[in-house]
Amino acid sequence: MVGQHHATGADANGFGARREVANEHGCGATRDTVHVVMFGDPEALVAERFGVLREVERVVQRLGGVAAFDDGSEVENGERNHGGYCRWNERKMRRTFAPPRQARREPKPLTKLLMHSAVITDLSADDLSRAIHAKRVSCREVMQAYLARIHRLNPTLNAIVNLAPDDTLLAQADECDAELARGASRGWLHGIPQAIKDTGNALGFPTTFGCTLLQDSIPKEDSVMTARMKAAGCIVIGKTNMPELGLGSNTYNNLFGITPNAWDPTVTAGGSSGGAAVALAQRLLPVADGSDFMGSLRNPAGWQNIFGMRPSQGRVPFWPTSDTWVAQLGSEGPMARTVHDLAKLLSVQSGYDAHVPLSINDGPQEFLRDGDAANLGDVCIGWLGDLDGYLAMEPGVMEVCEQSLRRFADDGAAVEPLALGFDAARVWDAWLVWRRALVAPKVAALLSLPNAREQIKPEALWEHERGMGLNFMDFMKASETRTAFHAHLLGLFERFDVLALPTAQCWPFAATEHWPKVVGGRTMDTYHRWMEATIYATFAGLPAISAPAGFHANGRWPMGIQLIGRPKGDAELLRIAATYEGLIGDLLARRPTDAAEL
Repeated sequence: MVGQHHATGADANGFGARREVANEHGCGATRDTVHVVMFGDPEALVAERFGVLREVERVVQRLGGVAAFDDGSEVENGERNHGGYCRWNERKMRRTFAPPRQARREPKPLTKLLMHSAVITDLSADDLSRAIHAKRVSCREVMQAYLARIHRLNPTLNAIVNLAPDDTLLAQADECDAELARGASRGWLHGIPQAIKDTGNALGFPTTFGCTLLQDSIPKEDSVMTARMKAAGCIVIGKTNMPELGLGSNTYNNLFGITPNAWDPTVTAGGSSGGAAVALAQRLLPVADGSDFMGSLRNPAGWQNIFGMRPSQGRVPFWPTSDTWVAQLGSEGPMARTVHDLAKLLSVQSGYDAHVPLSINDGPQEFLRDGDAANLGDVCIGWLGDLDGYLAMEPGVMEVCEQSLRRFADDGAAVEPLALGFDAARVWDAWLVWRRALVAPKVAALLSLPNAREQIKPEALWEHERGMGLNFMDFMKASETRTAFHAHLLGLFERFDVLALPTAQCWPFAATEHWPKVVGGRTMDTYHRWMEATIYATFAGLPAISAPAGFHANGRWPMGIQLIGRPKGDAELLRIAATYEGLIGDLLARRPTDAAEL
Protein backbone atom coordinates (compact mmCIF):
# COMPACT_ATOMS: atom_id res chain seq x y z
CA MET A 1 0.00 0.00 0.00
CA VAL A 2 2.66 2.47 -1.04
CA GLY A 3 1.72 6.13 -1.46
CA GLN A 4 -1.99 5.81 -0.69
CA HIS A 5 -3.56 9.27 -0.22
CA HIS A 6 -6.34 10.23 2.16
CA ALA A 7 -7.66 13.79 1.95
CA THR A 8 -7.74 15.56 5.30
CA GLY A 9 -9.08 18.91 4.09
CA ALA A 10 -7.73 22.26 5.20
CA ASP A 11 -6.15 22.83 8.57
CA ALA A 12 -7.25 25.59 10.92
CA ASN A 13 -5.24 28.20 9.04
CA GLY A 14 -6.74 27.19 5.71
CA PHE A 15 -3.81 25.28 4.28
CA GLY A 16 -4.85 22.59 1.83
CA ALA A 17 -3.39 19.35 3.26
CA ARG A 18 -3.52 15.67 2.36
CA ARG A 19 -2.40 12.78 4.52
CA GLU A 20 0.01 10.57 2.63
CA VAL A 21 0.49 7.04 3.98
CA ALA A 22 4.12 6.07 3.48
CA ASN A 23 4.55 2.31 3.89
CA GLU A 24 7.48 1.54 1.64
CA HIS A 25 9.10 -0.60 4.34
CA GLY A 26 5.95 -2.06 5.80
CA CYS A 27 5.79 0.36 8.71
CA GLY A 28 2.49 2.12 9.16
CA ALA A 29 4.01 5.59 9.52
CA THR A 30 2.03 8.52 8.18
CA ARG A 31 2.90 12.10 7.40
CA ASP A 32 0.99 15.17 6.26
CA THR A 33 2.20 16.99 3.17
CA VAL A 34 1.11 20.55 2.43
CA HIS A 35 1.61 21.54 -1.18
CA VAL A 36 1.58 25.27 -1.94
CA VAL A 37 1.97 26.93 -5.31
CA MET A 38 3.92 30.19 -5.65
CA PHE A 39 4.69 32.23 -8.74
CA GLY A 40 7.15 34.94 -9.74
CA ASP A 41 10.83 35.70 -9.90
CA PRO A 42 12.71 33.51 -7.39
CA GLU A 43 14.96 36.24 -6.03
CA ALA A 44 12.07 38.63 -5.49
CA LEU A 45 10.01 35.93 -3.84
CA VAL A 46 12.71 35.19 -1.28
CA ALA A 47 12.10 38.50 0.43
CA GLU A 48 8.56 39.36 -0.56
CA ARG A 49 6.96 36.07 0.43
CA PHE A 50 8.99 35.45 3.57
CA GLY A 51 6.03 36.11 5.85
CA VAL A 52 4.02 33.41 4.06
CA LEU A 53 6.92 30.97 4.29
CA ARG A 54 7.15 31.51 8.02
CA GLU A 55 3.44 30.81 8.39
CA VAL A 56 3.72 27.65 6.29
CA GLU A 57 6.59 26.46 8.44
CA ARG A 58 4.57 26.98 11.63
CA VAL A 59 1.65 24.99 10.23
CA VAL A 60 3.89 22.21 9.00
CA GLN A 61 5.57 21.89 12.38
CA ARG A 62 2.14 21.49 13.96
CA LEU A 63 1.13 18.89 11.38
CA GLY A 64 4.41 17.04 11.74
CA GLY A 65 4.86 16.75 7.98
CA VAL A 66 6.51 18.32 4.97
CA ALA A 67 5.50 21.45 3.06
CA ALA A 68 6.36 21.48 -0.61
CA PHE A 69 6.41 24.69 -2.65
CA ASP A 70 6.16 23.87 -6.30
CA ASP A 71 5.01 25.24 -9.63
CA GLY A 72 3.03 22.19 -10.57
CA SER A 73 5.92 19.88 -11.48
CA GLU A 74 7.83 17.48 -9.26
CA VAL A 75 9.05 18.52 -5.81
CA GLU A 76 12.79 18.79 -5.30
CA ASN A 77 14.74 18.80 -2.04
CA GLY A 78 18.00 20.64 -1.59
CA GLU A 79 20.33 22.01 1.02
CA ARG A 80 19.03 22.94 4.44
CA ASN A 81 17.88 26.53 5.00
CA HIS A 82 15.62 28.25 7.57
CA GLY A 83 15.20 24.96 9.43
CA GLY A 84 14.10 23.18 6.25
CA TYR A 85 15.29 22.11 2.83
CA CYS A 86 15.69 24.63 0.06
CA ARG A 87 16.61 24.42 -3.59
CA TRP A 88 16.24 27.08 -6.30
CA ASN A 89 15.45 26.44 -9.91
CA GLU A 90 16.63 29.21 -12.23
CA ARG A 91 13.19 29.64 -13.78
CA LYS A 92 10.78 28.80 -11.00
CA MET A 93 10.64 28.91 -7.26
CA ARG A 94 10.69 25.50 -5.61
CA ARG A 95 11.07 25.49 -1.88
CA THR A 96 10.50 22.56 0.48
CA PHE A 97 10.27 22.97 4.25
CA ALA A 98 10.58 20.14 6.73
CA PRO A 99 10.23 20.56 10.50
CA PRO A 100 13.51 20.79 12.44
CA ARG A 101 15.08 17.45 13.42
CA GLN A 102 12.80 15.55 11.03
CA ALA A 103 14.49 12.93 8.91
CA ARG A 104 15.21 14.19 5.41
CA ARG A 105 12.89 12.53 2.95
CA GLU A 106 11.40 13.23 -0.46
CA PRO A 107 7.67 13.94 -0.37
CA LYS A 108 5.70 12.09 -2.99
CA PRO A 109 3.94 14.26 -5.58
CA LEU A 110 0.19 14.52 -5.14
CA THR A 111 -2.28 14.24 -7.96
CA LYS A 112 -3.43 17.82 -7.38
CA LEU A 113 -1.42 20.64 -5.84
CA LEU A 114 -3.37 23.05 -3.69
CA MET A 115 -2.77 26.78 -3.38
CA HIS A 116 -3.21 28.13 0.14
CA SER A 117 -5.39 31.24 0.33
CA ALA A 118 -2.60 33.19 2.09
CA VAL A 119 -0.36 32.58 -0.92
CA ILE A 120 -3.08 33.73 -3.31
CA THR A 121 -3.53 37.02 -1.46
CA ASP A 122 0.23 37.50 -1.15
CA LEU A 123 0.86 37.34 -4.89
CA SER A 124 1.49 40.55 -6.78
CA ALA A 125 -1.33 41.51 -9.12
CA ASP A 126 0.76 40.57 -12.14
CA ASP A 127 1.72 37.17 -10.69
CA LEU A 128 -1.94 36.59 -9.83
CA SER A 129 -3.01 37.52 -13.36
CA ARG A 130 -0.48 35.09 -14.82
CA ALA A 131 -1.66 32.33 -12.46
CA ILE A 132 -5.30 32.90 -13.43
CA HIS A 133 -4.57 32.91 -17.15
CA ALA A 134 -2.41 29.79 -16.83
CA LYS A 135 -5.35 28.19 -14.95
CA ARG A 136 -3.14 27.39 -11.99
CA VAL A 137 -5.82 28.96 -9.84
CA SER A 138 -9.44 29.71 -10.65
CA CYS A 139 -11.14 33.08 -10.36
CA ARG A 140 -13.49 31.51 -7.81
CA GLU A 141 -10.55 30.39 -5.66
CA VAL A 142 -9.08 33.89 -5.89
CA MET A 143 -12.36 35.47 -4.84
CA GLN A 144 -12.80 32.99 -1.99
CA ALA A 145 -9.28 33.70 -0.72
CA TYR A 146 -9.76 37.45 -0.73
CA LEU A 147 -13.23 37.33 0.79
CA ALA A 148 -11.97 35.07 3.58
CA ARG A 149 -9.21 37.54 4.39
CA ILE A 150 -11.55 40.53 4.17
CA HIS A 151 -14.08 38.94 6.51
CA ARG A 152 -11.30 38.13 8.98
CA LEU A 153 -9.41 41.43 8.97
CA ASN A 154 -11.69 44.17 7.68
CA PRO A 155 -13.80 44.41 10.87
CA THR A 156 -10.65 45.83 12.47
CA LEU A 157 -9.23 47.68 9.48
CA ASN A 158 -12.44 49.18 8.10
CA ALA A 159 -10.61 49.64 4.79
CA ILE A 160 -13.34 48.28 2.49
CA VAL A 161 -16.89 49.60 2.78
CA ASN A 162 -20.18 48.63 1.14
CA LEU A 163 -18.85 45.15 0.37
CA ALA A 164 -21.06 43.21 -2.05
CA PRO A 165 -22.60 39.86 -0.94
CA ASP A 166 -20.31 36.84 -1.27
CA ASP A 167 -22.69 34.87 -3.49
CA THR A 168 -22.94 37.77 -5.96
CA LEU A 169 -19.16 38.08 -6.20
CA LEU A 170 -18.59 34.33 -6.48
CA ALA A 171 -21.13 34.18 -9.30
CA GLN A 172 -19.16 36.87 -11.14
CA ALA A 173 -15.96 34.92 -10.53
CA ASP A 174 -17.61 31.82 -12.00
CA GLU A 175 -18.50 33.82 -15.11
CA CYS A 176 -14.83 34.79 -15.46
CA ASP A 177 -13.80 31.13 -15.13
CA ALA A 178 -16.33 30.14 -17.79
CA GLU A 179 -14.89 32.74 -20.15
CA LEU A 180 -11.37 31.42 -19.62
CA ALA A 181 -12.63 27.91 -20.27
CA ARG A 182 -13.86 29.15 -23.65
CA GLY A 183 -10.46 30.70 -24.34
CA ALA A 184 -11.60 34.28 -23.73
CA SER A 185 -10.05 36.86 -21.40
CA ARG A 186 -11.19 40.38 -20.67
CA GLY A 187 -7.65 41.54 -19.94
CA TRP A 188 -4.91 41.88 -17.34
CA LEU A 189 -7.36 42.18 -14.41
CA HIS A 190 -9.52 39.22 -15.48
CA GLY A 191 -11.25 37.87 -12.37
CA ILE A 192 -9.21 40.00 -9.97
CA PRO A 193 -11.11 41.60 -7.06
CA GLN A 194 -11.06 45.40 -6.85
CA ALA A 195 -12.62 47.94 -4.53
CA ILE A 196 -12.99 51.45 -5.95
CA LYS A 197 -12.11 54.48 -3.85
CA ASP A 198 -15.38 56.10 -2.76
CA THR A 199 -14.76 59.15 -4.93
CA GLY A 200 -15.34 57.08 -8.07
CA ASN A 201 -18.60 55.75 -9.46
CA ALA A 202 -19.18 52.01 -9.68
CA LEU A 203 -22.58 50.79 -10.79
CA GLY A 204 -24.49 49.06 -8.00
CA PHE A 205 -22.56 50.81 -5.22
CA PRO A 206 -23.29 54.21 -3.66
CA THR A 207 -20.70 56.96 -4.22
CA THR A 208 -20.69 58.47 -0.74
CA PHE A 209 -17.42 60.43 -0.50
CA GLY A 210 -17.59 59.30 3.14
CA CYS A 211 -20.43 61.73 3.76
CA THR A 212 -23.72 60.84 5.46
CA LEU A 213 -25.55 63.20 3.10
CA LEU A 214 -24.52 61.00 0.17
CA GLN A 215 -24.95 57.56 1.70
CA ASP A 216 -27.77 56.69 -0.72
CA SER A 217 -26.23 58.33 -3.79
CA ILE A 218 -26.39 55.56 -6.40
CA PRO A 219 -24.60 56.43 -9.67
CA LYS A 220 -26.19 55.94 -13.07
CA GLU A 221 -22.88 55.12 -14.74
CA ASP A 222 -19.36 53.98 -13.95
CA SER A 223 -16.63 56.56 -13.80
CA VAL A 224 -14.19 56.44 -16.73
CA MET A 225 -11.52 54.84 -14.57
CA THR A 226 -13.88 52.21 -13.14
CA ALA A 227 -15.18 51.38 -16.62
CA ARG A 228 -11.62 50.87 -17.87
CA MET A 229 -10.72 48.63 -14.96
CA LYS A 230 -13.88 46.59 -15.52
CA ALA A 231 -13.10 46.34 -19.22
CA ALA A 232 -9.70 44.90 -18.22
CA GLY A 233 -11.55 42.21 -16.25
CA CYS A 234 -11.70 43.31 -12.62
CA ILE A 235 -14.60 42.35 -10.37
CA VAL A 236 -15.70 45.31 -8.24
CA ILE A 237 -16.33 43.99 -4.75
CA GLY A 238 -17.00 47.26 -2.91
CA LYS A 239 -15.51 50.67 -2.18
CA THR A 240 -12.52 51.81 -0.11
CA ASN A 241 -12.88 54.19 2.80
CA MET A 242 -11.76 57.83 2.73
CA PRO A 243 -12.06 61.05 4.73
CA GLU A 244 -15.33 62.93 4.37
CA LEU A 245 -15.29 64.67 0.96
CA GLY A 246 -11.65 63.67 0.62
CA LEU A 247 -10.53 66.56 2.85
CA GLY A 248 -7.62 65.96 5.22
CA SER A 249 -5.04 63.19 5.18
CA ASN A 250 -6.71 61.14 7.91
CA THR A 251 -9.21 58.47 6.88
CA TYR A 252 -12.22 58.88 9.15
CA ASN A 253 -15.82 59.93 8.60
CA ASN A 254 -19.18 59.82 10.36
CA LEU A 255 -20.59 57.34 7.86
CA PHE A 256 -18.13 54.45 8.11
CA GLY A 257 -15.72 55.43 10.88
CA ILE A 258 -11.93 55.30 11.16
CA THR A 259 -9.52 53.31 9.00
CA PRO A 260 -6.38 52.81 11.12
CA ASN A 261 -2.83 52.30 9.90
CA ALA A 262 -2.03 48.81 8.62
CA TRP A 263 1.11 48.70 10.77
CA ASP A 264 -0.24 50.19 14.00
CA PRO A 265 -4.00 50.48 14.63
CA THR A 266 -3.51 53.27 17.15
CA VAL A 267 -2.35 55.73 14.46
CA THR A 268 -3.80 57.11 11.25
CA ALA A 269 -3.57 55.48 7.84
CA GLY A 270 -3.25 58.89 6.20
CA GLY A 271 -5.47 59.81 3.32
CA SER A 272 -7.45 60.46 1.47
CA SER A 273 -6.83 57.09 -0.22
CA GLY A 274 -6.33 55.55 3.21
CA GLY A 275 -8.72 52.63 2.77
CA ALA A 276 -7.06 51.62 -0.49
CA ALA A 277 -3.56 51.83 0.99
CA VAL A 278 -4.46 49.78 4.07
CA ALA A 279 -6.28 47.18 1.98
CA LEU A 280 -3.14 46.77 -0.14
CA ALA A 281 -0.72 46.57 2.77
CA GLN A 282 -2.89 44.00 4.57
CA ARG A 283 -3.50 41.96 1.39
CA LEU A 284 -7.22 42.63 1.14
CA LEU A 285 -6.62 43.73 -2.47
CA PRO A 286 -3.87 42.83 -4.95
CA VAL A 287 -3.73 46.34 -6.43
CA ALA A 288 -5.82 49.48 -5.87
CA ASP A 289 -6.94 52.78 -7.30
CA GLY A 290 -7.02 56.10 -5.52
CA SER A 291 -7.09 59.82 -6.16
CA ASP A 292 -4.75 62.66 -5.27
CA PHE A 293 -5.40 66.37 -4.74
CA MET A 294 -2.94 67.11 -1.94
CA GLY A 295 -0.92 63.93 -1.63
CA SER A 296 -3.83 61.51 -1.29
CA LEU A 297 -2.13 58.75 -3.32
CA ARG A 298 1.29 59.51 -1.84
CA ASN A 299 0.81 60.15 1.88
CA PRO A 300 -1.11 56.92 2.71
CA ALA A 301 1.20 54.89 0.48
CA GLY A 302 4.21 56.24 2.34
CA TRP A 303 2.63 55.40 5.69
CA GLN A 304 1.82 51.81 4.60
CA ASN A 305 5.20 50.93 3.01
CA ILE A 306 3.74 50.56 -0.50
CA PHE A 307 3.89 52.50 -3.78
CA GLY A 308 1.43 55.21 -4.83
CA MET A 309 1.52 57.30 -7.98
CA ARG A 310 -0.02 60.62 -8.86
CA PRO A 311 0.18 60.60 -12.68
CA SER A 312 0.77 63.63 -14.88
CA GLN A 313 -2.16 66.04 -14.95
CA GLY A 314 -4.64 64.71 -17.50
CA ARG A 315 -3.13 61.22 -17.69
CA VAL A 316 -6.17 59.57 -16.04
CA PRO A 317 -9.33 61.47 -17.01
CA PHE A 318 -11.90 62.00 -14.26
CA TRP A 319 -15.52 61.71 -15.40
CA PRO A 320 -18.34 62.30 -14.58
CA THR A 321 -17.69 65.63 -12.90
CA SER A 322 -19.34 69.04 -12.79
CA ASP A 323 -16.34 70.83 -14.32
CA THR A 324 -13.66 69.62 -16.73
CA TRP A 325 -11.90 72.91 -17.49
CA VAL A 326 -10.72 74.45 -14.23
CA ALA A 327 -10.86 71.62 -11.67
CA GLN A 328 -7.57 70.00 -12.72
CA LEU A 329 -5.68 69.68 -9.42
CA GLY A 330 -7.12 66.30 -8.49
CA SER A 331 -6.10 63.14 -10.32
CA GLU A 332 -6.95 59.46 -10.06
CA GLY A 333 -4.14 56.94 -10.21
CA PRO A 334 -2.73 53.58 -9.08
CA MET A 335 -1.41 52.11 -5.83
CA ALA A 336 0.47 48.81 -5.60
CA ARG A 337 2.96 46.72 -3.67
CA THR A 338 5.30 46.57 -6.69
CA VAL A 339 6.29 49.16 -9.26
CA HIS A 340 5.44 46.73 -12.06
CA ASP A 341 1.85 46.47 -10.77
CA LEU A 342 1.76 50.25 -10.42
CA ALA A 343 2.67 50.67 -14.08
CA LYS A 344 0.30 47.95 -15.28
CA LEU A 345 -2.66 49.51 -13.50
CA LEU A 346 -1.73 52.97 -14.82
CA SER A 347 -1.77 51.53 -18.33
CA VAL A 348 -5.34 50.37 -17.72
CA GLN A 349 -6.49 53.67 -16.21
CA SER A 350 -4.86 56.16 -18.59
CA GLY A 351 -5.77 57.49 -22.02
CA TYR A 352 -7.75 60.27 -23.62
CA ASP A 353 -11.49 60.59 -23.09
CA ALA A 354 -13.57 63.04 -25.08
CA HIS A 355 -15.57 64.03 -21.99
CA VAL A 356 -12.35 65.42 -20.50
CA PRO A 357 -10.92 67.69 -23.21
CA LEU A 358 -7.70 68.40 -21.31
CA SER A 359 -6.87 64.71 -20.85
CA ILE A 360 -3.61 63.56 -22.43
CA ASN A 361 -4.17 62.34 -25.96
CA ASP A 362 -1.26 59.98 -26.60
CA GLY A 363 -3.17 56.71 -26.76
CA PRO A 364 -2.82 53.60 -24.59
CA GLN A 365 0.75 52.74 -23.68
CA GLU A 366 2.79 50.28 -21.68
CA PHE A 367 4.58 52.42 -19.13
CA LEU A 368 6.97 49.73 -17.87
CA ARG A 369 7.90 46.61 -19.79
CA ASP A 370 9.29 43.48 -18.16
CA GLY A 371 12.91 44.12 -17.28
CA ASP A 372 12.70 47.89 -17.75
CA ALA A 373 14.90 49.78 -15.34
CA ALA A 374 16.87 53.00 -15.34
CA ASN A 375 20.64 53.16 -15.27
CA LEU A 376 21.10 55.16 -12.08
CA GLY A 377 24.52 56.22 -13.28
CA ASP A 378 22.66 58.52 -15.67
CA VAL A 379 20.18 59.83 -13.07
CA CYS A 380 20.56 63.08 -11.14
CA ILE A 381 18.26 63.65 -8.15
CA GLY A 382 17.63 67.04 -6.56
CA TRP A 383 16.90 66.63 -2.84
CA LEU A 384 14.59 69.46 -1.75
CA GLY A 385 14.29 68.13 1.80
CA ASP A 386 12.56 70.63 4.09
CA LEU A 387 13.15 73.56 1.70
CA ASP A 388 16.01 74.89 3.80
CA GLY A 389 13.94 74.82 6.98
CA TYR A 390 10.77 76.32 5.49
CA LEU A 391 8.75 73.11 5.97
CA ALA A 392 8.14 71.99 9.54
CA MET A 393 9.45 68.44 10.02
CA GLU A 394 9.23 65.99 12.88
CA PRO A 395 12.51 64.44 14.03
CA GLY A 396 13.54 61.38 12.03
CA VAL A 397 11.61 62.12 8.82
CA MET A 398 14.50 63.80 7.00
CA GLU A 399 16.99 61.20 8.22
CA VAL A 400 14.94 58.26 6.95
CA CYS A 401 14.46 59.90 3.56
CA GLU A 402 18.15 60.71 3.30
CA GLN A 403 18.97 57.07 4.03
CA SER A 404 16.79 56.09 1.08
CA LEU A 405 18.64 58.57 -1.12
CA ARG A 406 21.95 57.00 -0.09
CA ARG A 407 20.70 53.78 -1.67
CA PHE A 408 20.33 55.69 -4.93
CA ALA A 409 23.80 57.18 -4.55
CA ASP A 410 25.38 53.83 -3.70
CA ASP A 411 23.97 52.47 -6.96
CA GLY A 412 25.48 55.28 -9.02
CA ALA A 413 22.91 58.10 -9.00
CA ALA A 414 24.02 61.66 -8.40
CA VAL A 415 22.12 63.06 -5.41
CA GLU A 416 22.49 66.76 -4.68
CA PRO A 417 20.88 69.03 -2.08
CA LEU A 418 18.72 71.55 -3.93
CA ALA A 419 17.21 74.88 -2.95
CA LEU A 420 13.72 75.37 -4.37
CA GLY A 421 14.70 78.79 -5.71
CA PHE A 422 11.11 80.06 -5.61
CA ASP A 423 9.23 81.77 -2.80
CA ALA A 424 7.56 78.81 -1.07
CA ALA A 425 5.23 81.07 0.92
CA ARG A 426 3.99 82.58 -2.36
CA VAL A 427 3.28 79.06 -3.66
CA TRP A 428 1.35 78.19 -0.51
CA ASP A 429 -0.79 81.33 -0.67
CA ALA A 430 -1.62 80.66 -4.33
CA TRP A 431 -2.39 77.03 -3.47
CA LEU A 432 -4.88 78.08 -0.81
CA VAL A 433 -6.76 80.21 -3.33
CA TRP A 434 -6.96 77.35 -5.85
CA ARG A 435 -7.94 74.87 -3.15
CA ARG A 436 -10.78 77.06 -1.87
CA ALA A 437 -11.96 77.88 -5.37
CA LEU A 438 -12.29 74.18 -6.25
CA VAL A 439 -13.58 72.82 -2.92
CA ALA A 440 -16.09 75.53 -1.99
CA PRO A 441 -18.56 74.87 -4.86
CA LYS A 442 -18.74 71.16 -3.96
CA VAL A 443 -19.50 71.98 -0.34
CA ALA A 444 -22.04 74.61 -1.43
CA ALA A 445 -23.94 71.97 -3.42
CA LEU A 446 -24.25 69.83 -0.28
CA LEU A 447 -25.30 72.77 1.89
CA SER A 448 -28.43 73.10 -0.24
CA LEU A 449 -29.66 69.79 1.22
CA PRO A 450 -31.87 69.72 4.36
CA ASN A 451 -29.98 69.77 7.69
CA ALA A 452 -26.70 69.61 5.80
CA ARG A 453 -24.54 71.97 7.86
CA GLU A 454 -24.76 69.75 10.95
CA GLN A 455 -23.56 66.75 8.93
CA ILE A 456 -20.54 68.34 7.23
CA LYS A 457 -17.09 68.30 8.84
CA PRO A 458 -15.74 71.65 10.13
CA GLU A 459 -12.79 71.61 7.72
CA ALA A 460 -15.16 71.48 4.73
CA LEU A 461 -17.20 74.37 6.11
CA TRP A 462 -13.96 76.33 6.61
CA GLU A 463 -13.01 75.79 2.96
CA HIS A 464 -16.50 76.89 1.89
CA GLU A 465 -16.54 80.05 3.98
CA ARG A 466 -13.18 81.22 2.68
CA GLY A 467 -14.00 80.25 -0.86
CA MET A 468 -17.14 82.36 -0.81
CA GLY A 469 -14.98 85.44 -0.21
CA LEU A 470 -12.78 84.93 -3.29
CA ASN A 471 -13.05 87.12 -6.35
CA PHE A 472 -11.89 86.52 -9.89
CA MET A 473 -8.88 88.81 -9.57
CA ASP A 474 -7.65 86.79 -6.56
CA PHE A 475 -7.97 83.62 -8.57
CA MET A 476 -6.16 84.98 -11.62
CA LYS A 477 -3.30 86.26 -9.47
CA ALA A 478 -2.96 82.78 -7.94
CA SER A 479 -3.06 81.25 -11.43
CA GLU A 480 -0.24 83.53 -12.54
CA THR A 481 1.82 82.36 -9.57
CA ARG A 482 1.10 78.77 -10.53
CA THR A 483 2.24 79.48 -14.10
CA ALA A 484 5.47 81.07 -12.89
CA PHE A 485 6.15 78.18 -10.52
CA HIS A 486 5.64 75.62 -13.30
CA ALA A 487 8.07 77.51 -15.53
CA HIS A 488 10.61 77.60 -12.71
CA LEU A 489 10.43 73.83 -12.21
CA LEU A 490 10.99 73.31 -15.93
CA GLY A 491 14.30 75.06 -15.43
CA LEU A 492 15.22 72.70 -12.59
CA PHE A 493 14.48 69.71 -14.81
CA GLU A 494 17.10 70.90 -17.28
CA ARG A 495 19.61 69.85 -14.61
CA PHE A 496 17.80 67.17 -12.61
CA ASP A 497 15.90 64.05 -13.67
CA VAL A 498 13.98 63.73 -10.40
CA LEU A 499 13.11 66.03 -7.51
CA ALA A 500 12.72 64.40 -4.09
CA LEU A 501 10.76 65.33 -0.97
CA PRO A 502 9.32 63.44 2.02
CA THR A 503 5.74 62.25 1.49
CA ALA A 504 4.74 63.73 4.85
CA GLN A 505 6.23 66.16 7.33
CA CYS A 506 5.38 64.05 10.37
CA TRP A 507 4.97 60.44 11.42
CA PRO A 508 1.50 58.87 11.63
CA PHE A 509 -0.37 60.52 14.50
CA ALA A 510 -3.16 59.20 16.72
CA ALA A 511 -6.06 57.87 14.65
CA THR A 512 -8.51 59.72 16.86
CA GLU A 513 -6.77 63.07 16.26
CA HIS A 514 -8.29 64.84 13.26
CA TRP A 515 -5.02 66.51 12.28
CA PRO A 516 -1.75 67.39 14.01
CA LYS A 517 -1.84 70.82 15.63
CA VAL A 518 1.95 71.00 16.08
CA VAL A 519 4.68 69.58 13.84
CA GLY A 520 8.37 69.93 14.62
CA GLY A 521 7.60 72.48 17.31
CA ARG A 522 5.56 74.70 14.97
CA THR A 523 1.82 75.33 15.22
CA MET A 524 -0.11 74.32 12.12
CA ASP A 525 -2.37 77.20 11.04
CA THR A 526 -4.62 75.03 8.83
CA TYR A 527 -5.86 71.44 8.90
CA HIS A 528 -3.64 70.55 5.93
CA ARG A 529 -0.48 72.61 6.52
CA TRP A 530 1.39 69.50 7.64
CA MET A 531 0.97 68.14 4.09
CA GLU A 532 2.47 71.19 2.37
CA ALA A 533 5.32 69.02 1.04
CA THR A 534 2.90 67.37 -1.40
CA ILE A 535 1.56 70.48 -3.15
CA TYR A 536 4.48 71.07 -5.53
CA ALA A 537 3.90 68.10 -7.83
CA THR A 538 0.15 68.79 -7.82
CA PHE A 539 0.46 72.51 -8.53
CA ALA A 540 2.82 71.91 -11.45
CA GLY A 541 0.84 68.95 -12.85
CA LEU A 542 3.88 66.66 -12.57
CA PRO A 543 3.99 62.87 -12.08
CA ALA A 544 5.05 61.81 -8.60
CA ILE A 545 5.61 58.43 -6.98
CA SER A 546 5.66 57.70 -3.27
CA ALA A 547 8.15 54.91 -2.57
CA PRO A 548 9.04 53.25 0.76
CA ALA A 549 11.90 55.07 2.47
CA GLY A 550 12.20 53.38 5.85
CA PHE A 551 10.71 53.15 9.32
CA HIS A 552 10.51 55.15 12.51
CA ALA A 553 12.91 54.12 15.27
CA ASN A 554 10.01 52.28 16.93
CA GLY A 555 9.90 49.92 13.92
CA ARG A 556 6.13 50.33 13.45
CA TRP A 557 5.63 53.47 11.37
CA PRO A 558 6.69 53.59 7.72
CA MET A 559 7.73 56.73 5.86
CA GLY A 560 7.80 57.36 2.13
CA ILE A 561 9.81 59.53 -0.21
CA GLN A 562 8.30 61.43 -3.14
CA LEU A 563 10.03 61.11 -6.49
CA ILE A 564 8.78 63.87 -8.82
CA GLY A 565 9.36 63.56 -12.56
CA ARG A 566 9.33 65.76 -15.63
CA PRO A 567 6.07 66.85 -17.31
CA LYS A 568 4.45 63.76 -18.88
CA GLY A 569 7.50 61.79 -17.80
CA ASP A 570 5.45 59.00 -16.18
CA ALA A 571 7.31 56.17 -17.95
CA GLU A 572 10.75 57.54 -17.13
CA LEU A 573 9.75 58.04 -13.50
CA LEU A 574 8.42 54.48 -13.27
CA ARG A 575 11.71 53.10 -14.63
CA ILE A 576 13.64 55.00 -11.97
CA ALA A 577 11.24 53.78 -9.27
CA ALA A 578 11.59 50.20 -10.53
CA THR A 579 15.36 50.43 -10.16
CA TYR A 580 14.98 51.82 -6.65
CA GLU A 581 12.59 48.98 -5.81
CA GLY A 582 15.44 46.55 -6.46
CA LEU A 583 17.52 48.36 -3.83
CA ILE A 584 14.99 48.12 -0.98
CA GLY A 585 14.30 44.42 -0.70
CA ASP A 586 14.81 44.63 3.06
CA LEU A 587 12.01 47.20 3.39
CA LEU A 588 9.63 45.37 1.08
CA ALA A 589 10.22 42.09 2.92
CA ARG A 590 8.67 43.58 6.06
CA ARG A 591 4.98 42.82 6.62
CA PRO A 592 2.43 44.37 8.96
CA THR A 593 0.98 42.06 11.57
CA ASP A 594 -2.45 40.72 10.60
CA ALA A 595 -5.06 43.03 12.08
CA ALA A 596 -6.81 40.06 13.69
CA GLU A 597 -3.69 39.44 15.79
CA LEU A 598 -3.25 43.01 17.04
